[in-house]
Amino acid sequence: MENTGKSALGLEGNIAALIGYIFWPIALVCLIIEKENRFVRFHAIQSLLYHAAIIVAAILLVIIVVFLGIIGIASAAAGSNAGGALGGILGSLVGLVWMVFLLAYLAGLIYAAVQAYGNKWFKLPIVGNMAEKFANK
Repeated sequence: MENTGKSALGLEGNIAALIGYIFWPIALVCLIIEKENRFVRFHAIQSLLYHAAIIVAAILLVIIVVFLGIIGIASAAAGSNAGGALGGILGSLVGLVWMVFLLAYLAGLIYAAVQAYGNKWFKLPIVGNMAEKFANK
C-alpha cells in the first residue's frame, strides 16, 4: 500500500488523513472524492468507523447510566438508608466511567492522527481491519 502524495483535496496525504481524524466531516469528504490515494481513503474510513463506534458506545453507556439511575431512585423511594448511599456511589462511579471513556476516546483519536501524520498505516483495534477491507475495494 502506498501513499501517493497529494489527496483529492489538494493537500499532502498525511495532512488530509490527520485532518480527517480531527474533523470527521473532512473524512467523509475524503471518502467520497478520494479515488487515487489509498492512504487517505484508509484513514478517512478508519476515522469514520472510529467515530461511529464511539457514538454507539456512548449510547450504550447512556442506557447503562439510565438503568443504574432507575435502580438508585427505586432504592431511595423504598426508603432504605442504603439507597441514598447507593445513589452517591453510583453517581461517582458514573462520573468516573464517563471521564475514562472521554479520555480513551481522545487518546485514541490523537494517537491515530499522529500516526497518520507520520505516514503510517496504523490500524486501530477492531475498526482498523474493517477500514482496510473497505479501502481496498
